[in-house]
Amino acid sequence: MLEQLFGSKTRVKLLRIFLNHPDRPYYVRELTRELKSQINAVRRELENLESMEIIMIKIVDKEENKIKGKKKKIKKKQKKFFIINQNFILYPELKALMLKAELLVEQHLIKKIKELGNINYLVLTGVFVGLKDFPVDILAVGKVNPKRMKSVVKKFERDLGREINYTLLSAQEFKYRRDITDKFLYSILDNKKVVVVDQLD
Repeated sequence: MLEQLFGSKTRVKLLRIFLNHPDRPYYVRELTRELKSQINAVRRELENLESMEIIMIKIVDKEENKIKGKKKKIKKKQKKFFIINQNFILYPELKALMLKAELLVEQHLIKKIKELGNINYLVLTGVFVGLKDFPVDILAVGKVNPKRMKSVVKKFERDLGREINYTLLSAQEFKYRRDITDKFLYSILDNKKVVVVDQLD
């Protein structure tokens, strides 16, 4: 949906990165690696966003140690970074729009997972609730085809512009892990999460 609105997938992905990390400056190659995109496409969209004053250029002086013979020389080098312009007049609206678009994608993802089989328990956690470096983002319990689940998640990773880690368990395995107080399972159950389906006995 946002691709049609903004005219470019790369632009949407860049906006998502900048809006999710408003205080962090990025340089071109870092963004290229993160987006897994061509550097020319990233540069072009950065120029577009800068011309609209949505992002700003930040020049940072970096010191580099150069060894010439036996002498150590410190050379100053300027590096160009890009950062979101929080004073941009439509900044709050852009942030709200991106959040609403992600919610629509998440709702669509939930619908697709429910269609994969008999789901007894479905939880969104990790990136979906703002937990950074959490080992899992989705826990699905029930009879689900693993290949179809992988295919659905891969598609939504592209839509959301980030990796989604998920765990599939049968109802029997879930109950066994719960009964033995499995550390991994309880790290999910005892943490911040959104329970979408709960039909376990």
